[in-house]
Amino acid sequence: MDIISFEEIMFTIMSATQDTFKSYMNIDLLAGKVERRVDPVDSDVTGIVGVAGGRVGYIIVATDKKSAQLVAKELLMVDEADDECIRDAVGELANNVAGAFKTKYHEHYGNVALGFPLVISGQLRTISEPPDPDEGASINVQCKGVTIPFTTANGSVTLKVMVYM
Repeated sequence: MDIISFEEIMFTIMSATQDTFKSYMNIDLLAGKVERRVDPVDSDVTGIVGVAGGRVGYIIVATDKKSAQLVAKELLMVDEADDECIRDAVGELANNVAGAFKTKYHEHYGNVALGFPLVISGQLRTISEPPDPDEGASINVQCKGVTIPFTTANGSVTLKVMVYM
């Protein structure tokens, strides 16, 4: 069994995110600099898919509501995106990105399984950061992992994909 580098995994995740946007929504995404940490992320909608098997972790897609609405309209081909459409679209987006990892690496890591997408709202924080009672609900995540920012050339869609593996 060949050892697959973390850099190769990151390239797969980047490509999967860009390919999903291009093939399903005809949207070109530009990837930003990969950061080997996860800082608190301002997000209105977050999709999480667990990865299990020979390689264990999470694929997390976090975005603002405006971007999530545009993604939902394009992905689901609807004129207006209500909260249910947004949840479905962000969950499907996270599932597609995780599915690309599973498809590419299932032979290397054995039986790779994906969890059902979990879609939540609220600001992501590191565990060590205390919640601000004035901000309402928050989501705590581990501090280890990477963050890959994406945007369109005109800024109409911005999102971050975080990977823990």
